[in-house]
Amino acid sequence: MRAIGKPIDEKDVEIISCLKKNARLSASDISKTVGLSVSTVTDRIKKLERDGIIKQYTVVLDKEKIGLDVTAFVEVSTSDNSYVGVRASIRNFAAQRPEIVECHSVTGSSMFILKINAPSMNELERIIGEIQTCDGEIQTKTSVVLNTIKFETFAELKQ
Repeated sequence: MRAIGKPIDEKDVEIISCLKKNARLSASDISKTVGLSVSTVTDRIKKLERDGIIKQYTVVLDKEKIGLDVTAFVEVSTSDNSYVGVRASIRNFAAQRPEIVECHSVTGSSMFILKINAPSMNELERIIGEIQTCDGEIQTKTSVVLNTIKFETFAELKQ
């Protein structure tokens, strides 16, 4: 039974940890690791999916091997009085562009932080130019990733 206020227990965390390392692991392999029966593991995974805790299974690609050699984080801000319009414009732009793999609405001096994967610096420059021509007075600040030291899809869960 799950405690009130705790959507997952220690065994769920162990199952999620196994799936985080390899989402293609069988329930049989997971059961050996977490010490539960295969049917119990299967039931728990289905419940985690049904409850929306596990949102999706995905593939992580090696960007360089598929020609996306440049990763950058672009901070987007405005000094424009039409703040709401600028926000809508950037949200729409980000939603339509496959090169923008993350778009976060943030606090601080920026409105958004965008993560962009591009095949080249020239392509990154072109995308940034398009961002700057969205509706309103938009400023950008770009940080190009030199090397990725750590990449995780989410933080380690602890109980």
